Amino acid sequence: MELRHLRCFIAVAEELHFARAAARLHIEQSPLSRIIKELEYRLGVKLFERTTRRTRLTWAGKVLLEDARRVFVVVDQARASVKSAAAGYRGRIRVALSDGIPQARLAALLAQCREEEPEVEICLSEVTFSEQVRGLNDDLFDIGFAQADEIGEGLIAEPAWFDPLVVAVPARHPLLTYRHVPLDEVVRYPLVLCDPQVCEGFWQQLQRVLGTVDTRLTIANRVPTLDLMMALVAAGYGLGFSSLARIAELNNPDVVARPLAGCPAILTTYLIQREGEPAEQLARFIGRVNPAEDKTLLINQTQREDIA
Repeated sequence: MELRHLRCFIAVAEELHFARAAARLHIEQSPLSRIIKELEYRLGVKLFERTTRRTRLTWAGKVLLEDARRVFVVVDQARASVKSAAAGYRGRIRVALSDGIPQARLAALLAQCREEEPEVEICLSEVTFSEQVRGLNDDLFDIGFAQADEIGEGLIAEPAWFDPLVVAVPARHPLLTYRHVPLDEVVRYPLVLCDPQVCEGFWQQLQRVLGTVDTRLTIANRVPTLDLMMALVAAGYGLGFSSLARIAELNNPDVVARPLAGCPAILTTYLIQREGEPAEQLARFIGRVNPAEDKTLLINQTQREDIA
């Protein structure tokens, strides 16, 4: 089994259409079909079920797809390691990012790393939370940041950063009469919410907040990115939720961030790592990840603003 077999297999498995996969690979459909048949012959299994109407993966094909993707991650990392060594780096830390980490926090951390250990390369990968957990367990990543702590055995999740959860409100919306918006008022309007499969950790934390109101939600849209949520909120499709830091970064003049009234809702970003003692370079990286604000001080500050 060669890398070209796996590359062709992944294209067909993701497209589930031989013609589209061939176009993606810039080859003809006939040689692509031969490569897949050759791969099935070498493995002794059927990877696809094909009819005149559709193509779908067998169970064996689904298992191979997950492993084949990991193979190419390892290959890419090996290529990057060689290039890093040639460029003069003396170490690499592979960091997985999920759920949309505030850019300002990440930039400050990376700047400190470059200043204190410029010879260590920081390699960032944006992945879903499920992919992050699998990657950490499979040693594809050294450490991760996410807004979920349901990680299973073998991993440790520790709070890294705290940010207020705020409501994204269109300019000139009736709720802007509130300095701090009651949640039961928010849920009276249509909502533009994150896609749970893309932002798993953020969705888990948001569900805990929304679960405190006994009202059926009206969901106008599910979106994969904060940028799209902000665009739809600005256009008046509904209200959204995000951290104050993320909304401030986008700085959309047609969207106003309002904190929730009552007990402040806090979004927690977790640093996730494998159990056991980390290597020295990784331990120093972890030591730089200090919460920008103490959680208690953040809550007290928000409560004082609410009273004022």
